[in-house]
Amino acid sequence: MKLTRERMLAEMGITPLWKQRSAQIGEAARPAGENPPPEPVAGGATAPAGGDIAALGWEGLQERVAVCRACVLGEHRKQAVLGVGDRRPEWLFIGEGPGAEEDVQGEPFVGQAGKLLDAMLAAIDLKRGDKVYIANAVKCRPPGNRTPEAEEMAACWPYLRRQIALLQPRIIVLLGRAAVHTVLKSDKALSALRGKPYDFSGIPVVVTYHPAYLLRNLPEKAKAWEDLLFARALLRQAADRGAPLDLAG
Repeated sequence: MKLTRERMLAEMGITPLWKQRSAQIGEAARPAGENPPPEPVAGGATAPAGGDIAALGWEGLQERVAVCRACVLGEHRKQAVLGVGDRRPEWLFIGEGPGAEEDVQGEPFVGQAGKLLDAMLAAIDLKRGDKVYIANAVKCRPPGNRTPEAEEMAACWPYLRRQIALLQPRIIVLLGRAAVHTVLKSDKALSALRGKPYDFSGIPVVVTYHPAYLLRNLPEKAKAWEDLLFARALLRQAADRGAPLDLAG
């Protein structure tokens, strides 16, 4: 049975339907730019060399992630989870890290949070694998599904940065604080970062809540819906211009 748009939004918990607000596309963005390679991490482990990883293709990147022991997370995982989806995407969604089910299956967002993410994608006429790539801030499961620590995100950053360079998405959506900390290097509350365009290496970036957070805080789903509409508006603006967005003002 084909779900109607209204049914899909209802599955996300968004009723009645929200209408798009005027997107503040003209607001100035805070440039993120490229960042230096991470420092050595705690516990005697050494973060991977950024320059070396920056030269890898997909096969080499997959192999390096599979054997990585740059932080303590590599000692407890069943497998590393690089990401999944279209390798020539328009959209790149970046979450936090693998959970228990992701650690077993080797694919990000396969549990309840993944089902909600799929519903969110469907609500804006997207689906995973079709112009969509999904990755995480860290590639190994944090014990007990805890939030990744700063040194763990720093150790994994060269891998994610290389993924972004290989994918060259047209827009990046950061799902939650771990993704924001990793890509934008910001510790601000998500409520203060939402609704504004950011930039990473010329790619527009939008901030929203992680699906796992939305499952615990149902009223915030409407805000996530607004964020997705805002991201879609940025993408359409870029298409209309026929050139990358000028997010500097």
